[in-house]
Amino acid sequence: MNFVRFWAVFACRNREFLRDRSSLTWNLLFPISLIAGFAFAFSGPGLDLYKVGVLGDTSGWHGSNFFNTRYVRFIPVTDLATALTKIERHQLDMLFDPTGRRYWINDESPKGYVLERMLRGADAGSTFGKQTVSGRIIRYVDWVMPGVLAMNMMFSCLFGVGYVIVRYRKNGMLKRLKATPLRPLEFLSAQIASRLLLILVSTALVFVGTDRVIGFPMFGSYLDLFVVFAIGAISLISFGLLVAARTTSEELAAGLLNVLSWPMTFLSGVWFSLEGVHPFLQKAAQLAPLTHIIDAARSIMLDGAGLMDVSGHLLALAAMSVGAMAIGVWLFRWE
Repeated sequence: MNFVRFWAVFACRNREFLRDRSSLTWNLLFPISLIAGFAFAFSGPGLDLYKVGVLGDTSGWHGSNFFNTRYVRFIPVTDLATALTKIERHQLDMLFDPTGRRYWINDESPKGYVLERMLRGADAGSTFGKQTVSGRIIRYVDWVMPGVLAMNMMFSCLFGVGYVIVRYRKNGMLKRLKATPLRPLEFLSAQIASRLLLILVSTALVFVGTDRVIGFPMFGSYLDLFVVFAIGAISLISFGLLVAARTTSEELAAGLLNVLSWPMTFLSGVWFSLEGVHPFLQKAAQLAPLTHIIDAARSIMLDGAGLMDVSGHLLALAAMSVGAMAIGVWLFRWE
């Protein structure tokens, strides 16, 4: 190894990065904004580890030590059927009825088991009736699987299109294509079609392979689920094109794609339910296409919903796709 050549390349790359003011600024601002976002999302005396839905008015049950338990968030609920569904889907860890002196937990939920022990330990002299959740128990892996598939699709769509086009522009390939009769719309359409085919095939293979091993519940239609993932993939690819429309720096493109992907990963309900988080974050999550993909896919798989039942999510994804694609085509430049 020649140290002189190594040092020359090393110094040149550092100067290139430092002279790219946009990338340098982004590498400083992104971690700061990410930390600030987490601080806002989880601000308070401590992180709530458990979510307990309380049926009815909690003021009617004075003196209970259970309500003084730390790190447990008590969420008022009014509709029993909706709350029981959230117990099945691991969106609530326990449903508690102080007036009726009963509670519901999901037998497949470790948090439900711990909360049951907490309840009986906090009020040892009281008697509570344990209720079973009707219907098939939904495992956590059943609930989280649509989110994992959608998240994997998101990263592939955003980076597989946005980052690649920026690299084409940087190495001069787009400049050479500009000299041909190829038009921007044709080029971008081909990029969308190619990535869409690859995404759907790979997602289908992952779903089929894991389903044969784990065995996921499917109460809806496989065709409806395919339609949801197809429309969702188009929406995510459109956002990738929007980033790549004029970006010339690969570092900046990676930063912009990260700012799209990571907030969606944490705020779209991939790993945990958004029950009990700040209302602003719940509303902000509706602006992310990943949220609509996951919610629609879970409704089809776990609740047996049809396309009409998830039409709101599909319309939101379609509107995002058309808007992002139109802006991306309008802003697109070869060089």
